[in-house]
Amino acid sequence: MTHNHTRRRFLAAAGATGAATLAGCLFGADADTDESPDSESNSGDETASGSDSADSEPEPVPNEELTDHPWTSPPTVVEVKDGARHTIRSIPSRHAVVEERAEGGPITLPEVWAWQVDDNDPSVPGPVLRVEEGSEFEIELANTEDVRPHTFHAHALEKDWMDDGTPATTGIQVGPDESHVYSLTANTTGTHVYHCHYQTQNHLALGMYGILRVDPTDYEPPDKEFFLTLKDWDSELSRLVAGAEDARYSHRERNPDMFTINGRSGPTSYHPETGSPLIVEAGDTVRVHLSNNGYEAHPIHLHNHRYRVVEKDGGRIPDAARHDEDVTSVSPAQRKTIEFEADADPGIYLMHCHKVNHVMNGNTYPGGMIVPLVYESVMDTPQFASAMEKAGFEG
Repeated sequence: MTHNHTRRRFLAAAGATGAATLAGCLFGADADTDESPDSESNSGDETASGSDSADSEPEPVPNEELTDHPWTSPPTVVEVKDGARHTIRSIPSRHAVVEERAEGGPITLPEVWAWQVDDNDPSVPGPVLRVEEGSEFEIELANTEDVRPHTFHAHALEKDWMDDGTPATTGIQVGPDESHVYSLTANTTGTHVYHCHYQTQNHLALGMYGILRVDPTDYEPPDKEFFLTLKDWDSELSRLVAGAEDARYSHRERNPDMFTINGRSGPTSYHPETGSPLIVEAGDTVRVHLSNNGYEAHPIHLHNHRYRVVEKDGGRIPDAARHDEDVTSVSPAQRKTIEFEADADPGIYLMHCHKVNHVMNGNTYPGGMIVPLVYESVMDTPQFASAMEKAGFEG
């Protein structure tokens, strides 16, 4: 098949014709037991086992078929209008970190707790909720598909006490077969996060997070715009809730062994349908919204480009305080928006965490927290074809 045909298929699959893109995709519900990490009596004393080896073979990664949950699908962007009510649920699901068709795959999480908004498929991360400044909207948490309580908590927005989504202070949690409506106003512009705030050490860690974007009324979109969520995972927690008898997990002694952008690790993160490639044309102004939904900080580096941090935790950074850089650290729960011009020699360049062990799948490098920046004009090259072959894209 010709490289030009691959290029057309790639652009069609990635939806690269639009100015704003959700870069990413992702790939259940057993009753809690006394051993569940959701149990208040669980001390978390059991620790994850395993050791790093010095040889070149990748260490084993979780791939058991421990559940028959549905698979997650790519996240979507949900446009939230003034006066709208959206229904959100938690769906126990399976999640492909690296797909079977990709080099080194499959690598899976046998159970995650995915957000589902309205009639969209469940996804990890949850859909981007995008709303204009000043809009009033409601989120109905309908807990119809899970056996655990949940809540909905949004960062940054000023809200009434009882809409904060924190059961420790409000006394409100949404139990199985219950529902609750949160009334919110988009009164703080910028990129924010939302997540479940019940037993957060488990529910956030198992995928109940997403981006809430509030656009200013005078927002000027760039030529290309992307949303990227960063996450470190200890797969033993997923195996534990999925029922693996040999699973060992400790909240105090986590052992992160998976590192994702929008729920995927390389090379699946390169894939135009299920990954997070940043597709640009020469001369584009590019804006990337970064959100860290894990436990560790990640220094995000972009090859061969200099960018400016234009927002931090929703706050606009004044022009006089901006400077060119190529590495910025994103702490847990922090959000940063970076902006740059696609002015390099057209090619394929990497964006990745510069804690280099986070750019691995087991002992295999590269993998983990990595995505490519791709200039459209090089999609007919053998280098691009090779990257797509590793990702399992049949263009």
